[in-house]
Amino acid sequence: MERYDRQIRISELGVEGQIKLKNSRVLVVGVGGLGGVAATYLTSAGVGFIRIVDNGVLELNNLNRQIPYSEKDLGRLKVEAAAERLKSLNSDIIIEPIPEKITSENVEELLRNIDLVIDGLDNFETRFIVNDKCIEFRIPFIHGAVYSFEGRLMTIIPGRGPCLRCLIPLAPPEYDTIPVVGPIPGVIGCLEALEAVKIITGVGKPFTDRILIFDGLNLEFTSIPIVRSPRCPACSILID
Repeated sequence: MERYDRQIRISELGVEGQIKLKNSRVLVVGVGGLGGVAATYLTSAGVGFIRIVDNGVLELNNLNRQIPYSEKDLGRLKVEAAAERLKSLNSDIIIEPIPEKITSENVEELLRNIDLVIDGLDNFETRFIVNDKCIEFRIPFIHGAVYSFEGRLMTIIPGRGPCLRCLIPLAPPEYDTIPVVGPIPGVIGCLEALEAVKIITGVGKPFTDRILIFDGLNLEFTSIPIVRSPRCPACSILID
């Protein structure tokens, strides 16, 4: 009650909402700039079980934006260092680190018993793997992406709106190194965590049927409507 006092005082959340967070199970795919921020706030919010998946090793050029880490973590597996940091922040929850690359072969097992997925990935090939399996299992998928001074957010609730393939039917060209200023993934990661809290507790309206574009240079948010594609290979067969 003391730890979550400021949240419980919110009339829309209360003790009932906090219990929903405690009983929820979230998968964060990628614990870099986006996923690291989202996982940190979900840990602070009291999500009871967080599975973090990333096969990366911390490098010095990660530290401009990946806040769960410090210089002492250089060379360590990100999931191990992130799990240690998150557990130090909230010892009352379960953090499950999995040092694997997400593939079509292991994604189903990674999604087992999961209520919601946070996108902290840096490539669309893997995002499509997660998107398609979330659609199949009807698991909410909160997509985030960043580039330079721009960030994007889209909430996908299978059967209730468009999915990532409706927005981007084919994987776009990938960058070997994505340029980004540190606060941009911080902004989008925070919004991903907020969306997760809303969906888990049933408070507010999820950001579905739209994509949010954040222009950090001009500090502007733009919301663009998206409709489900009748030819989408992932979600067109779903019935609301």
